[in-house]
Amino acid sequence: MIAEEVVKKLIEKGETISSMESCTGGHFADALTNVEGASSVIEFAAVTYSNKYKVIMRVDKEIIEKYGVYSFATSRAMAKQITYFAESTYGIGITGKINKVDENNLMGEDNVVYATIYNSKTHEYRDLKMKCPDKSRKVCKELLVNRILKRLLEIIGD
Repeated sequence: MIAEEVVKKLIEKGETISSMESCTGGHFADALTNVEGASSVIEFAAVTYSNKYKVIMRVDKEIIEKYGVYSFATSRAMAKQITYFAESTYGIGITGKINKVDENNLMGEDNVVYATIYNSKTHEYRDLKMKCPDKSRKVCKELLVNRILKRLLEIIGD
């Protein structure tokens, strides 16, 4: 299981992780917390489904207004802010639309998720843009999280 590999690698390297999720609703954090030993690497996880709570977690409101909540600008801000909030090595920011049109946030592509992995040691961002398949929301979340975990494992191994 990929989540087990991520937790093991983080433990080996003495590194930590935090996440700010929107459309995945905590599925990323859930995947990691299902692994024994995860408590030694997970600093904090937030589900900021509304723009209001993204802003409360210090995502700049102007970024959301200028680029839209469904954008790399927003996922990058989410990843970086959660990293600094939790004082973790890595931060994950996930935002997007899964199988629906959001009448409150019309900017951004339908059925596309933007995810960013922020590395606080190197100050680098790694972005993933993922199109959701025509499947249930649950299946889409699983596929998205697995792709993010695979990319994270590559980054941790660098």
